[in-house]
Amino acid sequence: MRQPQQERSRTTRRRLVDAAVECLAERGWNGTTVAVIAERAGVSRGAAQHHFPTREDLVAAAVEYLGEEQISELRARAAALPDGPSRAEPVAEMLLDLYTGPMFRAALHLWVAASTDENLRAVLVPLEARVGREAHRVAVELLGADEARPGVRETVQATLDLARGLGLANLLTDDTRRRRQITRQWARILEPAVATRTVRESA
Repeated sequence: MRQPQQERSRTTRRRLVDAAVECLAERGWNGTTVAVIAERAGVSRGAAQHHFPTREDLVAAAVEYLGEEQISELRARAAALPDGPSRAEPVAEMLLDLYTGPMFRAALHLWVAASTDENLRAVLVPLEARVGREAHRVAVELLGADEARPGVRETVQATLDLARGLGLANLLTDDTRRRRQITRQWARILEPAVATRTVRESA
């Protein structure tokens, strides 16, 4: 039975986006052309450009995909966690691990390229802002943090900023041991924000 046209189109787009992420992580921006992506995805260049007329269009889809995948992974892993202060450390660990691996490497290549490529920057900046807002919102959700309290919003954002920095440190050498130590210490800073909301909701 033949796949419906809409389903085939969705499958092709997903293969192209997956291939774009893999190419970016391995080859960087300069080595990630539409032709290279199409070859890896197993489609013709014409088919790739039918779905994504420019490389920037394809990269924009890849950025959105990266953000959605990271958020979905966070929610899935957090679903089994307990409520209350004991939640702080496993959530902190998840957030700090968020910026490691192939997806972060692909995103990093894009950030570096966008610093000198105006066309790419014009596409990437608003997308990254949207992805960043969603990551912050989900971090608040997973921690159960109360941003109405002074300093809580800044602490949550500092968690994500710390995660990016640790991700950079992990690019050249395995920084797992040091990251675990920092995670435990940072969780102690997060615990009051988690505990406060839990107490309020159960009152």
